[in-house]
Amino acid sequence: MTVPIFDPHAVPVISRDEHLPALGPERMTPAFLRQRFRDGADWQPEIPGDGRMSDREPAQASVLVPLVLHESGLTVLLTRRTAHLRAHAGQISFPGGRVEEHDFDPVATALRETEEEVGLSHDFVEVIGHLPIYTTVTAFQVTPVVGLVRPGFTLKLDSFEVDEAFEVPLQFLMTPAHHQRHQIDFEGGRRQFLSMPWTGPDAAGAQREYFIWGATAAMLRNFYRFLSV
Repeated sequence: MTVPIFDPHAVPVISRDEHLPALGPERMTPAFLRQRFRDGADWQPEIPGDGRMSDREPAQASVLVPLVLHESGLTVLLTRRTAHLRAHAGQISFPGGRVEEHDFDPVATALRETEEEVGLSHDFVEVIGHLPIYTTVTAFQVTPVVGLVRPGFTLKLDSFEVDEAFEVPLQFLMTPAHHQRHQIDFEGGRRQFLSMPWTGPDAAGAQREYFIWGATAAMLRNFYRFLSV
């Protein structure tokens, strides 16, 4: 069992990972990414999950890690969930959700959920592979599906689930100096998590901080490890 975290900003930062090298730009090209997934070299995810907060039966889910193909470099399309949701309210997330019976595989789930949440058509997405299953504190077993996204799409957000969508340069997220380690001690245990705070323009053009943490940050860290091998 682990403790829920209601205000991650308030949890102290104990270190940053400046000692690890940033991913080189040659490893963040479409050609390299396609080849890396085709090769499938042996590696182990650094963070396989958050720990369990309850004994609820695990549920299967899938998210899309959308890498948008800009001339200036790849970006990651992320969402900020609405504040009223029962699970992970207000958090920064990849688009995605629970597997439905009619979904053929995790890819189908990720593409369907992405189109439902943000209106990104699968016609713009080239799926190139997936990362290992990540188990969240809420007992979801999440498959991160990685896709290259062709520009020219128009988003249409599901206002019930998504407050906004925004993009973060992949270079920023693949630089461990931007990875903060947090730690909270509680009766009977200790919980640690990563964050990757990003300051960028919102939909209105105003600068704001997006606090990327928890499962989303952990999956991005696993992606860094995958591309570093």
